[in-house]
Parts: sequence; structure tokens; C-alpha cells
Amino acid sequence: MAIEKNFLKGTTTVGIVGKDFVVLAADRRATAGSYIANKQVWKIVEIDSHVAATIAGTVGDAQMLIDRLKVEAGYYKTTVGTPIPVKSLATLTSLILFNYRPILLVQMLIGGLDGDGPSLYSVDWLGTVTQEKYTATGSGSPYAVSMLEHEYREDMTLEEAVNLAVKAVNVALARDPGSGEGVDVATVTREGVKLIRR
Repeated sequence: MAIEKNFLKGTTTVGIVGKDFVVLAADRRATAGSYIANKQVWKIVEIDSHVAATIAGTVGDAQMLIDRLKVEAGYYKTTVGTPIPVKSLATLTSLILFNYRPILLVQMLIGGLDGDGPSLYSVDWLGTVTQEKYTATGSGSPYAVSMLEHEYREDMTLEEAVNLAVKAVNVALARDPGSGEGVDVATVTREGVKLIRR
């Protein structure tokens, strides 16, 4: 498929759900075909104080979508008085991507905590939404997922989950030419979203 061939040029993002947290990790390399456009890109973005997302795909599309989600999350909090549920944010992302298919080429992992506890959703560029315990996106995802499948446990501590997420991205960095330059991490806990540049 032409979209998939052009879309999966390079990146690796990972998401892991724990008992009371979500961990997101991503590499830092931005590519334009075989050209390395930037080596210090943040691919994890805080959408609201309780939810963050990773991005893979076309940068401009991802920036537009993230800005829209931030506005919608803020509007929901202002009008309803509570933070937007993570599932609702994933559903909104799905609707936007479905309505603009195949113009917007973005794949996201959306992870956060709300009244239902921690949750992680994968949303692809056609709007498909799946809830996951762990997953990965981007060209390095086959390598990262193999590590996650081997070592993930539901009773992992936050530190263990962070170490596994970093390890999964590093496996992809060693094998996928589209991913590189190090690993960034975000943790989402009851204290909020914490972005870590390792």
C-alpha cells in the first residue's frame, strides 16, 4: 500500500500500562525519506495534565492534530468541569483521522489516567482505535513489540516499566535506520505527566 510505504519511514514509539500509571517512550530522530531532518525531536506531547500522546507520521499533520486535541481537552474541562476521559480523547482522534483519511498521516499512542484508571489507546492513520496493555508504533515497532511481548508483566513497577520502554526503543534503534538519537520518556501518574529526556 502506497500510504504505508511512505508513512513508515522512521520512528519508534512505545506505550506500557501499569497498575496505576502509563509509560510512553520514543526515539528522537525525524526523517524525510532517507534524510535525517532533525536529531532532537520530541515525539511525546502532553495533551492535558492527565494524558499524553506519542506521534508517528507526518510532522505537520501531527502538530495540527495535537493542537486540536489540546484545545478540545481544554474546552471539555472548562465546560464539564472535569478532565476529558482518555477513551473520549482517543475516540475524538479516531473521528478526526477517519474524516480526513488519507490526508492526515498520523499514528498515535494516547495514554493517561482518569476515573477508570490507567489506559492506553493506539490510533492509526485511518482512525482505527485499539485499547492495549502495551504496544509500539512506527518503522521500529516490530523490534520493540518483540521485546515488550517477551518482558511485559501486569504487575510491573513504574521503574521497571520505564526501563522496559527504554529497552524496547533501544532495540529498535539498533536495528531500524529510521529511528535513532536516543530515547525520551513520559510517565503519567496521579501526580500528572512527567517528560524525561534521558
